[in-house]
Amino acid sequence: MNTLQTLFNFSHFSTELTCVGSAFVLCLLLGVERHMHLKDAGIKTHVLVGVGACVFTLVSAYGFNPDPSSIARFDPSRIAAQVVSGIGFLGAGVIFVNNDTVRGLTTAATVWVAAAVGMACGASMVPLAAVVTIMHYLLVFAVGPIMHRLPQRNGTNNLHIDYEVGRAIMPQILTLATNRGFTVSIANARASHDDEEPRVMHTDLELKGKQPIHLLTEAVASLEGVRDVRLADQPSDDL
Repeated sequence: MNTLQTLFNFSHFSTELTCVGSAFVLCLLLGVERHMHLKDAGIKTHVLVGVGACVFTLVSAYGFNPDPSSIARFDPSRIAAQVVSGIGFLGAGVIFVNNDTVRGLTTAATVWVAAAVGMACGASMVPLAAVVTIMHYLLVFAVGPIMHRLPQRNGTNNLHIDYEVGRAIMPQILTLATNRGFTVSIANARASHDDEEPRVMHTDLELKGKQPIHLLTEAVASLEGVRDVRLADQPSDDL
């Protein structure tokens, strides 16, 4: 009877629900940021990862020791530790490498953070989880744009451009780049294979130069027929 009372202790159950609810809300915010950048790993992925990590942490801490008066020793970190290692496999699934261009690192890192936020909520460290979520938003929306406006130390930028075929846009792009002191080489170019008109060319450029790259991206984005332009490690506007 005492065991059943402990298992169905509604006061303790409400605390667990608070932890899970906090993980849901905070990871929802992380997912909203990825959804705003139209990433495949968006709201559902981050919420499920965070809530799952929270539940694993709660089960690890309370699920196998329902009687607090028990003298049996147990390690509450044994399941939580597996979350840390296991989440790496999920994060690796959103990283893509194409012609030496790596995409998805930020999303993979955000999935990792979602798991950490969920575990913190499961450990009743909700204020810490909230601060981490705020720091994520500051990094993405404040620090990130500032860093992209600074000259690159190695002078090399990888630029991805989507533009409509048949408008002679690439010569205009090359002219804009060379006029701003960049040396340009085409790393990859492929046309879309759908039946939509006009067809779209997806091009990856390697630019070497010490000028701020954002001035070039703004100029290229203003060209008629350009669908998208971004640095290779920046979130896509149409992805």
